[in-house]
Amino acid sequence: MTHVLLTGATGTIGSALVPALLADPAARVTLLLRAADASALADRLATLRAFWQMAPDDPRAARIAVVRGDIVQPQLGLAPADRDALVQQCSHLIHCAASVKLTMPADEARATAVTPTRSMLALARDIAATGRLRKVDLVSTVGVWGRTPGTMPERPLPEVQDFHNTYEAAKAEAERVVWDEGAGLPITVHRPSMVVGDSRDGRVIQFQVFYHLCEFLSGGRTFGIMPRLGSTRLDTVPVDWVAAAIAWSSAHPERSTGRILHLCAGPQAMPLPELQQLVRQLWQQHGRRVPRLHTLPNQWLQRLVPVIGALAGAKTRRALRGLPPVLAYLAEEQAFGNRDSQALLDAAGLPLPPVRQVLPVVLGHYLQALAQRRG
Repeated sequence: MTHVLLTGATGTIGSALVPALLADPAARVTLLLRAADASALADRLATLRAFWQMAPDDPRAARIAVVRGDIVQPQLGLAPADRDALVQQCSHLIHCAASVKLTMPADEARATAVTPTRSMLALARDIAATGRLRKVDLVSTVGVWGRTPGTMPERPLPEVQDFHNTYEAAKAEAERVVWDEGAGLPITVHRPSMVVGDSRDGRVIQFQVFYHLCEFLSGGRTFGIMPRLGSTRLDTVPVDWVAAAIAWSSAHPERSTGRILHLCAGPQAMPLPELQQLVRQLWQQHGRRVPRLHTLPNQWLQRLVPVIGALAGAKTRRALRGLPPVLAYLAEEQAFGNRDSQALLDAAGLPLPPVRQVLPVVLGHYLQALAQRRG
């Protein structure tokens, strides 16, 4: 029987991974969740089961266990008895937990990226000593390419030292820890790009950066004032495909160990002007007003953001706080190579869903969810 310890089950990727892992009837999954006490832990599991639309009598529920922990603490914040039990039970480790805040202080960013990576490697070594360990899957990000122009290669990147923010820098350091301290372990590193909703119905556990970016592209939050988008592409991938790829990697160590998998759209990535056209079309179809667009140089818009927030009110001010880091991304031409990764996943029966078919579904679900909240 496969027994997986999963971190990050309440996040975008982790929440989609649990059903993918449980599709194997021989799999058991233990979720490491942060909670103040046993009651709070049970509440968090109940919330997740509601998202998974898992009824109390669903047979999959019996194969899910939970344990209290905290990834920023040494040894994942596990009680010694819980850690000992996991060493004796687990065969697979999947680490998805992370903070995606782009403006964290450096120490906080390292605590959410480097510290848990070291803790997972230490746990993996202890499980390996029992002879039970079969696979370790660690989720990184294409952000470890930093400010480097051109196309990101599918290999370790020790030469990259210039990053947009502390999040990228910490994730890059975590990758270096993997290659420096993970020798002999059956590891795969996954580098997803911007993860969006499910390709089939658009569902996602939380609306994060992509959706805020689309609100910005609509023009509604900036009175139509936009930077010049040029030919920059936004690389997005649906969460169900990312989860399926990680679950496959976990189940097939003989084919995935030692690999860096780029879970990204690569050449399929949509140019920002095309994405903006799609956004504005869908916003109008759902009865949302879109203003006429007025383009400005990127640096001018960044200076105007505080003024726009002051004129628009508290809600828009909050929405615009994260805009400057996003504008920095939009100003750069970058691409993420995925030829080797996609060849491996194609052979596994996991082709990348066409981005231009996925995004209307994803954004349609988002707009319907907003309408229901307001209604």
